[in-house]
Amino acid sequence: MKIYEKAPAKINLMLDVLHKRPDGYHEVEMVMTMVDLADRLEMSALPRDTIIISSQAGYIPLDEKNLAFQAARLIKDRYDVKSGVHIHLDKKIPVAAGLAGGSSDAAATLRGLNRLWDLNIPIEELQKLGAELGSDVPFCVTGGTALATGRGEKLTPVANPLQCWVILAKPPINVSTAEVYGKFRAAQVKEHPSAQGMIRAIEAGDFHGVCTRLGNVLEDVTLRLHPEVQQLKEGMLRLGADGALMSGSGPTVFGLVYKESKVARIYNGLRGFCKEVYAVRLLT
Repeated sequence: MKIYEKAPAKINLMLDVLHKRPDGYHEVEMVMTMVDLADRLEMSALPRDTIIISSQAGYIPLDEKNLAFQAARLIKDRYDVKSGVHIHLDKKIPVAAGLAGGSSDAAATLRGLNRLWDLNIPIEELQKLGAELGSDVPFCVTGGTALATGRGEKLTPVANPLQCWVILAKPPINVSTAEVYGKFRAAQVKEHPSAQGMIRAIEAGDFHGVCTRLGNVLEDVTLRLHPEVQQLKEGMLRLGADGALMSGSGPTVFGLVYKESKVARIYNGLRGFCKEVYAVRLLT
């Protein structure tokens, strides 16, 4: 028996970091949504008690460092599953890009193994399991659009934004989330983006309002470390994107584009900056 799951990338329409918590995590407020750039997972039951990860991508770990492996081991241990699984990852989402590719793979693994092994785990329980793997995993379990608070695991569903094009561009660098958060200082933030303002714009169907409310307090840190990310964002706006923002801790920059007639020009123009450019749609 084989189970197939799609693992879409996420973007942060706004990301605010409020303070560092006693547990070492940061208190955040984020509005997140998904785009139709996705990894695909194929899960096959194995008679022996083992977890095997394979992929066509030669640049990802295939052992316990892989979040999909960790998700499989967690669900096996928690529910005392004695059979094994072979998970093949067809990677499309760039790695270490601020798009939650690993988290989405872990979430897809939880959903898929719940079906493969007939565990009948409620979605809320899958989200709690996901929170043990990473802050973005609970959101990726359900997808859609949501306000995330706490360390990212407390989710409030939000209406989906107006359908539009999303241009994603990742420069040829990797950014360490731990390093970015380590260098972030909440006291130095001059202006915090408004989650409620973003939600109101989304619910009103105000595309221009969404674009003007894009904000990410981690941008300043990553832009200081990697000026090419700033150049990419400026280039995206100059080419005609209605709004642009770095997603997560970066380095991927996304642009929101309402008119399809602009998409090819922006896409082709950005290919001069970097090779990894994608023109996708919001998942609504």
